[in-house]
Amino acid sequence: MDEGDIPQEVPASADYEAEPENVLRGHKATISNPNTSQQAKDKSRKVLESYDEPYDESTASHGATETQEKDPGNVARGLKASISNPGVSDEAKEAARDKLKKLGG
Repeated sequence: MDEGDIPQEVPASADYEAEPENVLRGHKATISNPNTSQQAKDKSRKVLESYDEPYDESTASHGATETQEKDPGNVARGLKASISNPGVSDEAKEAARDKLKKLGG
């Protein structure tokens, strides 16, 4: 059996380009990642500008904002999940119990 008989999922001769939407999403993620270097963030800003997609990290939505409160039910469920998770330390479980009591749960 030679290599020609093996079915290929992706033809070796296929020419693939990255989807522009995914490229933009990746660069936006780079800019908002606190663990990314300033040099990488600057490069991502230039790429976004070349696509006419200026991106301001301060306007990005990352979870609850100052005008948007967290859902207490979701917070309580997350704390309960932490308490029952065997991978969470005893100290973290105790802190979760304290927070849950303060929420009234």
